[in-house]
Amino acid sequence: MAFPSVAITRTELSATFSEFNAAMDRRGFIGPRVLVPRVVGVQKADVGKVPIEALLQTRETLRAPKTAYSRGDFEFGKFEFATEDHGVEEVLDDRNVKIYADILDAELIHTQRAEDAVARKYEIDVAAAVYDTSVWTGAGLTTALTNEWDDPDAATPIEDIEAARLKIINPSGLVPNALIVNRKQFFHLRRTDQIIDLIKYSGKDDPKRITASMLAQAFDLDFVLVAGGIKNTANEAATASISEIWGDEYAMLARVATSQDPQEPCLGRTFIWSGDGPGAPGSGEELAILVEEYREEKVRGSVIRARNDRDIVIMYKEAAHLLSNVITI
Repeated sequence: MAFPSVAITRTELSATFSEFNAAMDRRGFIGPRVLVPRVVGVQKADVGKVPIEALLQTRETLRAPKTAYSRGDFEFGKFEFATEDHGVEEVLDDRNVKIYADILDAELIHTQRAEDAVARKYEIDVAAAVYDTSVWTGAGLTTALTNEWDDPDAATPIEDIEAARLKIINPSGLVPNALIVNRKQFFHLRRTDQIIDLIKYSGKDDPKRITASMLAQAFDLDFVLVAGGIKNTANEAATASISEIWGDEYAMLARVATSQDPQEPCLGRTFIWSGDGPGAPGSGEELAILVEEYREEKVRGSVIRARNDRDIVIMYKEAAHLLSNVITI
Protein backbone atom coordinates (compact mmCIF):
# COMPACT_ATOMS: atom_id res chain seq x y z
CA MET A 1 0.00 0.00 0.00
CA ALA A 2 1.37 3.41 -0.98
CA PHE A 3 1.35 6.10 1.70
CA PRO A 4 1.07 9.83 0.93
CA SER A 5 4.20 11.93 1.42
CA VAL A 6 4.47 13.79 4.70
CA ALA A 7 6.77 16.38 3.11
CA ILE A 8 5.53 19.97 3.04
CA THR A 9 6.19 22.00 -0.09
CA ARG A 10 8.00 25.24 0.86
CA THR A 11 7.21 27.45 -2.09
CA GLU A 12 8.61 30.50 -0.27
CA LEU A 13 12.01 28.78 -0.18
CA SER A 14 11.79 27.26 -3.66
CA ALA A 15 13.43 28.93 -6.68
CA THR A 16 11.46 30.23 -9.66
CA PHE A 17 13.19 30.26 -13.02
CA SER A 18 14.11 33.95 -12.72
CA GLU A 19 15.53 33.35 -9.24
CA PHE A 20 17.31 30.22 -10.46
CA ASN A 21 18.90 32.07 -13.38
CA ALA A 22 20.01 34.92 -11.11
CA ALA A 23 21.51 32.47 -8.61
CA MET A 24 23.32 30.62 -11.41
CA ASP A 25 24.80 33.91 -12.64
CA ARG A 26 26.07 34.74 -9.15
CA ARG A 27 27.83 31.37 -9.00
CA GLY A 28 29.40 31.85 -12.43
CA PHE A 29 27.22 29.08 -13.90
CA ILE A 30 26.10 29.34 -17.53
CA GLY A 31 24.10 26.12 -17.94
CA PRO A 32 20.67 27.81 -18.33
CA ARG A 33 22.06 30.08 -21.06
CA VAL A 34 23.73 27.28 -23.00
CA LEU A 35 20.88 24.74 -22.84
CA VAL A 36 17.91 27.02 -22.20
CA PRO A 37 15.35 25.43 -19.84
CA ARG A 38 11.89 24.58 -21.12
CA VAL A 39 9.07 23.66 -18.71
CA VAL A 40 7.14 20.55 -19.77
CA GLY A 41 3.99 18.98 -18.38
CA VAL A 42 5.05 15.37 -18.97
CA GLN A 43 8.10 13.43 -17.85
CA LYS A 44 8.74 11.76 -21.18
CA ALA A 45 7.85 12.58 -24.78
CA ASP A 46 9.00 12.66 -28.38
CA VAL A 47 9.34 16.14 -29.86
CA GLY A 48 9.26 16.87 -33.58
CA LYS A 49 12.60 17.93 -35.04
CA VAL A 50 13.00 19.67 -38.41
CA PRO A 51 15.60 17.71 -40.40
CA ILE A 52 18.79 19.67 -41.10
CA GLU A 53 18.38 19.11 -44.86
CA ALA A 54 14.94 20.77 -44.73
CA LEU A 55 16.06 23.97 -43.00
CA LEU A 56 17.33 25.60 -46.20
CA GLN A 57 15.51 23.55 -48.79
CA THR A 58 14.75 25.56 -51.96
CA ARG A 59 11.05 25.30 -52.82
CA GLU A 60 8.97 26.59 -55.69
CA THR A 61 6.73 29.49 -54.63
CA LEU A 62 5.07 30.41 -57.95
CA ARG A 63 1.45 29.23 -58.19
CA ALA A 64 -0.11 28.77 -61.61
CA PRO A 65 -3.84 29.53 -62.03
CA LYS A 66 -6.15 26.74 -60.87
CA THR A 67 -3.32 24.87 -59.16
CA ALA A 68 -2.41 24.43 -55.54
CA TYR A 69 0.49 26.04 -53.77
CA SER A 70 3.66 24.03 -53.24
CA ARG A 71 3.56 22.11 -49.96
CA GLY A 72 6.34 20.83 -47.81
CA ASP A 73 6.58 17.06 -47.75
CA PHE A 74 9.46 16.41 -45.36
CA GLU A 75 8.88 14.24 -42.33
CA PHE A 76 9.76 15.49 -38.89
CA GLY A 77 12.60 13.71 -37.18
CA LYS A 78 12.34 13.07 -33.44
CA PHE A 79 14.30 13.57 -30.30
CA GLU A 80 13.20 12.23 -26.96
CA PHE A 81 13.39 13.70 -23.51
CA ALA A 82 12.88 11.70 -20.33
CA THR A 83 13.27 13.68 -17.13
CA GLU A 84 14.96 12.23 -14.05
CA ASP A 85 14.67 13.15 -10.38
CA HIS A 86 17.65 15.12 -8.99
CA GLY A 87 17.87 16.33 -5.41
CA VAL A 88 19.74 16.52 -2.10
CA GLU A 89 18.78 16.82 1.56
CA GLU A 90 20.12 18.83 4.51
CA VAL A 91 19.33 18.02 8.15
CA LEU A 92 18.17 20.96 10.23
CA ASP A 93 18.99 19.75 13.75
CA ASP A 94 16.79 21.20 16.52
CA ARG A 95 19.75 21.73 18.86
CA ASN A 96 21.83 23.60 16.28
CA VAL A 97 18.87 25.78 15.41
CA LYS A 98 18.64 26.86 19.07
CA ILE A 99 22.39 27.29 19.52
CA TYR A 100 22.83 29.56 16.51
CA ALA A 101 19.41 31.20 16.51
CA ASP A 102 20.79 34.63 17.44
CA ILE A 103 23.47 34.76 14.72
CA LEU A 104 22.09 33.00 11.65
CA ASP A 105 18.98 31.86 9.84
CA ALA A 106 19.66 28.13 9.87
CA GLU A 107 16.67 27.27 7.71
CA LEU A 108 17.73 29.67 4.96
CA ILE A 109 21.36 28.55 5.06
CA HIS A 110 20.46 24.86 4.81
CA THR A 111 18.11 25.62 1.92
CA GLN A 112 20.78 27.60 0.06
CA ARG A 113 23.27 24.77 0.60
CA ALA A 114 20.85 22.19 -0.83
CA GLU A 115 19.90 24.39 -3.78
CA ASP A 116 23.59 25.04 -4.51
CA ALA A 117 24.25 21.29 -4.71
CA VAL A 118 21.39 20.82 -7.20
CA ALA A 119 22.50 23.82 -9.28
CA ARG A 120 26.18 22.81 -9.28
CA LYS A 121 25.42 19.26 -10.42
CA TYR A 122 23.21 20.65 -13.17
CA GLU A 123 26.08 22.85 -14.37
CA ILE A 124 28.45 19.87 -14.34
CA ASP A 125 25.98 17.80 -16.37
CA VAL A 126 25.49 20.57 -18.96
CA ALA A 127 29.26 20.98 -19.39
CA ALA A 128 29.71 17.22 -19.82
CA ALA A 129 26.98 17.08 -22.47
CA VAL A 130 28.32 20.07 -24.41
CA TYR A 131 32.01 19.09 -24.32
CA ASP A 132 31.31 15.48 -25.31
CA THR A 133 34.02 14.37 -27.74
CA SER A 134 32.06 11.24 -28.63
CA VAL A 135 29.38 13.51 -30.14
CA TRP A 136 31.58 16.18 -31.71
CA THR A 137 34.00 14.16 -33.84
CA GLY A 138 35.52 14.69 -37.27
CA ALA A 139 36.73 17.83 -39.02
CA GLY A 140 33.20 19.07 -39.62
CA LEU A 141 32.35 19.25 -35.93
CA THR A 142 35.63 19.89 -34.11
CA THR A 143 38.93 21.72 -34.66
CA ALA A 144 42.18 21.66 -32.70
CA LEU A 145 43.59 25.19 -32.63
CA THR A 146 47.10 25.65 -33.96
CA ASN A 147 47.87 28.76 -31.92
CA GLU A 148 46.57 28.62 -28.36
CA TRP A 149 44.86 31.70 -26.99
CA ASP A 150 47.32 32.04 -24.09
CA ASP A 151 50.05 32.89 -26.64
CA PRO A 152 49.07 36.54 -27.14
CA ASP A 153 51.43 37.26 -30.04
CA ALA A 154 50.63 34.18 -32.13
CA ALA A 155 46.97 33.58 -31.24
CA THR A 156 44.45 34.14 -34.04
CA PRO A 157 41.02 34.07 -32.34
CA ILE A 158 39.32 36.09 -35.08
CA GLU A 159 40.26 33.53 -37.73
CA ASP A 160 39.52 30.63 -35.35
CA ILE A 161 35.98 31.82 -34.71
CA GLU A 162 35.32 32.64 -38.36
CA ALA A 163 36.49 29.22 -39.51
CA ALA A 164 34.27 27.54 -36.90
CA ARG A 165 31.34 29.75 -37.92
CA LEU A 166 31.58 28.59 -41.53
CA LYS A 167 31.76 24.95 -40.45
CA ILE A 168 28.37 25.45 -38.77
CA ILE A 169 26.67 27.58 -41.42
CA ASN A 170 27.71 25.73 -44.58
CA PRO A 171 26.30 22.27 -43.75
CA SER A 172 23.34 23.34 -41.60
CA GLY A 173 22.30 26.89 -42.42
CA LEU A 174 22.29 27.66 -38.69
CA VAL A 175 24.04 30.88 -37.69
CA PRO A 176 25.94 30.60 -34.37
CA ASN A 177 25.19 33.28 -31.82
CA ALA A 178 27.34 32.36 -28.80
CA LEU A 179 30.91 31.52 -27.81
CA ILE A 180 31.31 29.38 -24.69
CA VAL A 181 34.56 29.82 -22.75
CA ASN A 182 35.68 29.52 -19.15
CA ARG A 183 36.98 32.41 -17.07
CA LYS A 184 40.67 31.58 -17.65
CA GLN A 185 40.19 31.37 -21.42
CA PHE A 186 38.32 34.69 -21.34
CA PHE A 187 41.19 36.40 -19.48
CA HIS A 188 43.70 35.15 -22.06
CA LEU A 189 41.44 35.86 -25.02
CA ARG A 190 41.07 39.55 -24.24
CA ARG A 191 44.86 39.87 -23.91
CA THR A 192 45.63 38.58 -27.41
CA ASP A 193 47.17 41.08 -29.80
CA GLN A 194 44.38 40.53 -32.32
CA ILE A 195 41.65 41.51 -29.88
CA ILE A 196 43.53 44.49 -28.44
CA ASP A 197 44.34 45.78 -31.95
CA LEU A 198 40.70 45.44 -32.95
CA ILE A 199 39.28 47.20 -29.91
CA LYS A 200 41.94 49.78 -29.02
CA TYR A 201 40.50 52.41 -31.34
CA SER A 202 37.42 52.52 -29.12
CA GLY A 203 39.65 53.59 -26.22
CA LYS A 204 39.49 50.16 -24.57
CA ASP A 205 43.08 49.00 -25.14
CA ASP A 206 43.43 48.01 -21.46
CA PRO A 207 42.57 44.25 -21.39
CA LYS A 208 40.89 44.65 -17.99
CA ARG A 209 38.34 46.96 -19.60
CA ILE A 210 37.43 44.53 -22.37
CA THR A 211 34.10 42.94 -21.46
CA ALA A 212 32.34 39.81 -22.69
CA SER A 213 29.88 41.97 -24.65
CA MET A 214 32.77 43.75 -26.38
CA LEU A 215 34.25 40.39 -27.35
CA ALA A 216 30.86 39.30 -28.67
CA GLN A 217 30.76 42.41 -30.85
CA ALA A 218 34.30 41.74 -32.09
CA PHE A 219 33.32 38.19 -33.07
CA ASP A 220 29.96 39.29 -34.53
CA LEU A 221 28.04 37.21 -31.98
CA ASP A 222 25.17 37.94 -29.62
CA PHE A 223 26.82 36.37 -26.57
CA VAL A 224 30.17 35.40 -25.11
CA LEU A 225 29.22 33.12 -22.23
CA VAL A 226 31.96 33.07 -19.58
CA ALA A 227 31.82 30.11 -17.19
CA GLY A 228 33.27 30.60 -13.73
CA GLY A 229 31.97 27.56 -11.85
CA ILE A 230 34.32 25.43 -9.73
CA LYS A 231 33.92 21.80 -8.61
CA ASN A 232 35.55 19.55 -6.04
CA THR A 233 35.70 15.99 -7.37
CA ALA A 234 37.22 14.42 -4.24
CA ASN A 235 35.19 12.41 -1.71
CA GLU A 236 34.12 14.21 1.47
CA ALA A 237 36.90 12.75 3.64
CA ALA A 238 39.63 13.21 1.02
CA THR A 239 41.84 16.16 0.17
CA ALA A 240 40.01 18.62 -2.07
CA SER A 241 40.52 18.28 -5.84
CA ILE A 242 39.45 21.65 -7.26
CA SER A 243 38.97 22.30 -10.98
CA GLU A 244 36.95 24.35 -13.44
CA ILE A 245 33.56 22.84 -14.34
CA TRP A 246 34.12 24.00 -17.93
CA GLY A 247 37.71 22.90 -18.54
CA ASP A 248 40.64 24.68 -20.18
CA GLU A 249 40.98 22.31 -23.15
CA TYR A 250 37.72 23.12 -24.94
CA ALA A 251 35.61 26.07 -26.06
CA MET A 252 32.54 25.99 -28.28
CA LEU A 253 30.88 28.16 -30.88
CA ALA A 254 27.16 27.40 -30.97
CA ARG A 255 23.62 28.39 -31.79
CA VAL A 256 21.82 28.60 -28.44
CA ALA A 257 18.05 28.91 -28.05
CA THR A 258 16.51 32.37 -27.90
CA SER A 259 12.84 31.40 -27.57
CA GLN A 260 10.57 28.97 -25.74
CA ASP A 261 9.74 27.11 -28.96
CA PRO A 262 10.81 23.50 -28.27
CA GLN A 263 11.32 22.97 -32.02
CA GLU A 264 13.67 25.95 -32.45
CA PRO A 265 16.84 24.63 -34.13
CA CYS A 266 19.61 25.08 -31.58
CA LEU A 267 22.35 23.23 -29.73
CA GLY A 268 19.95 21.80 -27.16
CA ARG A 269 17.70 22.38 -24.17
CA THR A 270 17.02 21.46 -20.58
CA PHE A 271 13.54 20.01 -20.06
CA ILE A 272 12.16 20.46 -16.53
CA TRP A 273 8.97 18.74 -15.49
CA SER A 274 6.48 21.01 -13.75
CA GLY A 275 4.02 18.37 -12.52
CA ASP A 276 5.62 17.62 -9.17
CA GLY A 277 4.95 20.87 -7.42
CA PRO A 278 2.93 24.07 -7.67
CA GLY A 279 4.14 27.25 -9.28
CA ALA A 280 5.26 30.25 -7.27
CA PRO A 281 2.20 31.96 -5.73
CA GLY A 282 1.42 35.36 -7.21
CA SER A 283 4.27 35.33 -9.74
CA GLY A 284 2.85 33.14 -12.48
CA GLU A 285 6.24 31.42 -12.71
CA GLU A 286 6.94 27.72 -12.48
CA LEU A 287 9.58 26.44 -10.09
CA ALA A 288 13.07 25.50 -11.30
CA ILE A 289 13.99 24.01 -7.90
CA LEU A 290 11.33 22.70 -5.53
CA VAL A 291 12.06 22.81 -1.77
CA GLU A 292 10.30 20.47 0.65
CA GLU A 293 10.52 19.85 4.38
CA TYR A 294 9.65 16.87 6.55
CA ARG A 295 10.18 15.89 10.18
CA GLU A 296 12.64 13.11 11.12
CA GLU A 297 12.56 12.28 14.82
CA LYS A 298 15.58 9.96 14.85
CA VAL A 299 17.78 13.01 14.28
CA ARG A 300 15.49 15.34 16.24
CA GLY A 301 15.19 17.76 13.41
CA SER A 302 13.71 18.68 10.08
CA VAL A 303 15.01 17.63 6.70
CA ILE A 304 15.21 20.25 3.95
CA ARG A 305 15.09 18.74 0.46
CA ALA A 306 15.82 20.60 -2.80
CA ARG A 307 15.05 18.85 -6.06
CA ASN A 308 13.94 19.08 -9.67
CA ASP A 309 12.98 16.65 -12.42
CA ARG A 310 15.06 17.35 -15.54
CA ASP A 311 16.67 16.06 -18.68
CA ILE A 312 19.50 17.56 -20.72
CA VAL A 313 19.10 17.05 -24.46
CA ILE A 314 21.47 17.83 -27.34
CA MET A 315 19.12 18.54 -30.25
CA TYR A 316 21.38 19.52 -33.15
CA LYS A 317 25.07 18.69 -32.87
CA GLU A 318 25.41 20.49 -36.23
CA ALA A 319 24.47 23.74 -34.42
CA ALA A 320 27.87 23.82 -32.69
CA HIS A 321 31.57 23.47 -33.38
CA LEU A 322 33.91 22.26 -30.64
CA LEU A 323 37.35 23.89 -30.37
CA SER A 324 40.16 22.03 -28.62
CA ASN A 325 43.73 22.97 -27.61
CA VAL A 326 42.31 26.36 -26.61
CA ILE A 327 44.89 27.24 -23.94
CA THR A 328 47.85 25.44 -22.41
CA ILE A 329 46.77 22.95 -19.76
